[in-house]
Amino acid sequence: MKKDWRESPVEAKEMKLLPFYRFASDHVSVGIHAIDHNGRTILYNEKMKNIEGLDLKDVADRSLLELFQFDQQESTLLKVLQSGEHVLNVKQTYWNRNGHEITTINDTYPVYEEGVLIGAVELARDVTTLERLVYQPLRRYGEPITFSVITAVSESMKQVISTAKKAATARLSVLLVGEAGTGKDLVAEGIHYALSPPLLHFYTLYCHNSDPTILNKLLEDLPILEASTIFCERIDLLTLGMQQQLLEMVNDPALGDHLFLASVGADPVNLIASGELLKELYYFFAAMTIVVTPLRERREDIDPFVHDYFARHRVRFGSSITGLTEEVREIFHSYDWPGNLKEVEILLDEISSMLTIEVLVTFEMLPLHFKLKVQEIREPLKRPEDFVVQTDRELLPLDEYLREAEMYYLQKVMGRFDGNITKAAGALGMSRQNLQYRLRKMKK
Repeated sequence: MKKDWRESPVEAKEMKLLPFYRFASDHVSVGIHAIDHNGRTILYNEKMKNIEGLDLKDVADRSLLELFQFDQQESTLLKVLQSGEHVLNVKQTYWNRNGHEITTINDTYPVYEEGVLIGAVELARDVTTLERLVYQPLRRYGEPITFSVITAVSESMKQVISTAKKAATARLSVLLVGEAGTGKDLVAEGIHYALSPPLLHFYTLYCHNSDPTILNKLLEDLPILEASTIFCERIDLLTLGMQQQLLEMVNDPALGDHLFLASVGADPVNLIASGELLKELYYFFAAMTIVVTPLRERREDIDPFVHDYFARHRVRFGSSITGLTEEVREIFHSYDWPGNLKEVEILLDEISSMLTIEVLVTFEMLPLHFKLKVQEIREPLKRPEDFVVQTDRELLPLDEYLREAEMYYLQKVMGRFDGNITKAAGALGMSRQNLQYRLRKMKK
């Protein structure tokens, strides 16, 4: 008896609905990123492309850890894939493979088929723009970024500025090398303002996405612009075809009045060897190469950066803040700052948004997500025996004792559940709203 290969009514209905599913996926206002059980991307919608500046061809056949600068414990998609349990309302600020800072609020769910875990899907609401509006970095008030306002006390940064000044004097094309957030853009802008005679404008070409038209738009504008400095940020993220197009542009004699600067996110020799950077493009910009070291290798730059930040805050907002307590300062100097100075700036923005009459930033004023990151540095925040009455310790009022005990316990529980409110609330036998209220009280 022959098998009937015709579609069943259910299959036929699903096939008819497929175009509608596809349309809804590409036009919904949240980003959708789905991975299979191996962590490989199988769905990446238009909104997620807009959020992260990547395209499906950028993420296809690559694991999450190759694309984004976080470890496995920080990826909600990978967490859900391992645990099989959903994770809701998680705020993530991270740097993608393009070196672009992103802030999203994510709901992540496991996907089962006939009882077997086959992958995970994440729904991301983009709040990057909102974060920038609420926590606007204070280093830019429309003032030019000159070498005189760039904080540099470490020997490596003094060398960076010294070399950059020489490049400005010689009007050389420069290649800036360094991790995301190290301040390569500030050095480029410093070079621009050190030129003599000066160029009129400083423009940044962000090479963080797969849009093939960005170079065409620049090529249309450059011939009609007055002589300007063009900073091509992260040229290693352009496709090789676009890098070839950029090479032809910078070598165009008709554009000789412009000064071209560029940056890459890793050792250019390694990038060339791995096929991510066009050798000829490297040669053009490598008339002078300046390496900007990560903050973890020049921790002495943290204090003056914080000092300058709060000096600007006092001028702009009339606050009283002057700096950090010794405890917080030690934490700042012990933490590795994977996001470099940009991460410091974002953290100070978040702290500053809650300032009233405070003079120094105490540990209690640090955001909970940062406290959880540095628990081991503080070693430990509180020990259980600290809450036992000891003869050599002054007795606390009962209310204060209970507040300390509650803070200690909540921090430990949140640490056990990696900051997941839903799981922590369930373990504590309270509602999410109640737990969130108590955590907010801890920040005050």
